[in-house]
Amino acid sequence: MREAIIFRGEDGYWVAECPSLPGCISQGETKEKAVENIKEAISLYIEALKEDNLPVPEETFEVMVVAV
Repeated sequence: MREAIIFRGEDGYWVAECPSLPGCISQGETKEKAVENIKEAISLYIEALKEDNLPVPEETFEVMVVAV
């Protein structure tokens, strides 16, 4: 299980990022598509790490909303 941050990008698409996997970012025209795409990106990212015999980072990200 991985945490993902989802936000609307400047181009109107929804951006999804998995902070515990550096560079694991995807997007979609809708929130649902962005979630679908980041799930696939996370799976492929972890698969690539395993194929290269590299360690898979543990999920350690903590979310906090700060209002300013």
